[in-house]
Amino acid sequence: MRDVAVVGFAQTPCVRETDGTTNGVEMLVPIFHEVLGGLGLTKSDIGFWCSGSSDYLAGRAFSFVSAVDAIGAFPPIMESHVEMDAAWALYEAWVKLQCGEVDTALVYGFGKSSAGQLRRVMAMQLDPYVVTPLWPDSLGLAGIQARMGIEDGLWSERAMAEVAARSRAAAMSNPLAQLSGPVSPEDLLDEPYVADPLRRHDCAPITDGASTVVLAAGDRARELCERPAWITGFEHRVDSPSFGTRDLTASPSAVAAGKAAGADGVEVAELHAPFTHQELLLSQALGLGDITVNPSGGVLAGNPMFTAGLSRIGEAARRVHDGTASKVLGHATSGPLLQQNLVCVMEGRD
Repeated sequence: MRDVAVVGFAQTPCVRETDGTTNGVEMLVPIFHEVLGGLGLTKSDIGFWCSGSSDYLAGRAFSFVSAVDAIGAFPPIMESHVEMDAAWALYEAWVKLQCGEVDTALVYGFGKSSAGQLRRVMAMQLDPYVVTPLWPDSLGLAGIQARMGIEDGLWSERAMAEVAARSRAAAMSNPLAQLSGPVSPEDLLDEPYVADPLRRHDCAPITDGASTVVLAAGDRARELCERPAWITGFEHRVDSPSFGTRDLTASPSAVAAGKAAGADGVEVAELHAPFTHQELLLSQALGLGDITVNPSGGVLAGNPMFTAGLSRIGEAARRVHDGTASKVLGHATSGPLLQQNLVCVMEGRD
């Protein structure tokens, strides 16, 4: 296996709505300049480009092709795309580097959720024969999952409120967060339900945003970054798409991905948990214990669709870059109710 590391990360501010188009170009151009400029690279230095986005969210077919305009028409590039969170585009790029075809790769994702009705758009990922025709919205489904966990004694509404309060407090140190500020669990519990037992603070906000990560292999990574975040484990697993065959209060795919990636001993974890109870579920599934979780505020502080998972890996890598942690975990999820889970473990080396 080749040594491959995250050497650069940049993201836009998480905002409720942008004025740009759904192809993401206006969001991508500034962060491309930021991440490449910070590493002293040009577009010609990138061996492979890979992106993650959704045509359903953009409301047009092959919307990612328009996003390539942010890269530019010249010089010609080697490019690919995944129709899901860009964390899976990062996995594709990592495989590309493992094959030895290139030494550098730039991965990006973007989502403009404000352009449509996100709760209805997300229904399009469900079983097209027996579930999607009912148009169950994402908050209602998450409410069912949360209620099942409460009934089984796995978490409580107060524990969920404590997750939200901690997220808002942590996001105060993140200038790109959409939601931040001190708030008490008691105050949060006084708010009305939006999908019993979920309150507004239990749900990630609707967010427009984009992010990008640069990978490099071997000596190239050491040249570009003083303290690279070396990827020591990178795995993803998937559960059944059928709700009737799953225990919604557990996540076997997260357990399997965490074990395969070597999640033991991580000091910091960034979890892609769009709902407060899902952070509690994932922390247990990955065996995280009392470590620091979502020091950036996580997706409860800003949730740009189809790049929030990539951002979790970038945020975790930053803790290695700045020396605050030696072993970190970045997590991404895709599909309804934590159906598919990806775990990326990174380490710093002295």
